[in-house]
Amino acid sequence: MSQYEPTNKMFERERIVFEIIKNNLELHHNALMKLVVPEFMAKSTFEKTRDLLIEKKIISVKIKGNMKFYVPMENYEQKLYQYIEHSTNSFFHDLKFQIKRLEFDFPRKDIDEKIKTSSLLLKNLLQTDNGFTLLDSIKNHKKTLYRDEHLTIQQLIYKVITVIRDDADFEIIYPTVANYVGIRKSL
Repeated sequence: MSQYEPTNKMFERERIVFEIIKNNLELHHNALMKLVVPEFMAKSTFEKTRDLLIEKKIISVKIKGNMKFYVPMENYEQKLYQYIEHSTNSFFHDLKFQIKRLEFDFPRKDIDEKIKTSSLLLKNLLQTDNGFTLLDSIKNHKKTLYRDEHLTIQQLIYKVITVIRDDADFEIIYPTVANYVGIRKSL
């Protein structure tokens, strides 16, 4: 899972580039670019979107002579699940490391940095838990296969909240963090 929330424009750009590639398999890179640029996006945006589609394993590159052709990835659905599983697991382990350091780093930060750090950690933990829930649903909708990961995330959330609760600036930090991650909308 990525650490940012995708925008509608990003979805639209990916869809446009993928659709044009899918409908024009015989066109090489420069010919595809002429179809996309400037009507739908700039050249650099097209290249970033294409790179993102390759990274997500939605498309692959075939080279014939000195020309690049793009094709939809074979077994896309299976590769998508592998990508989701790999990125969710990587993100999960990275979060565990960040939270391990939190108790030491948190008191040394200013209030704004504390709010930013704890909000981001909580939001990323919830996003990672959603990734495991998605994988549970895909693999076997009748069982929780990632029970240990869900429990660990629950414990990590508790640890972040405990660090906030034990901080001298708790009364300022907690309401802002709770609103930011959607825990508390209003009284």
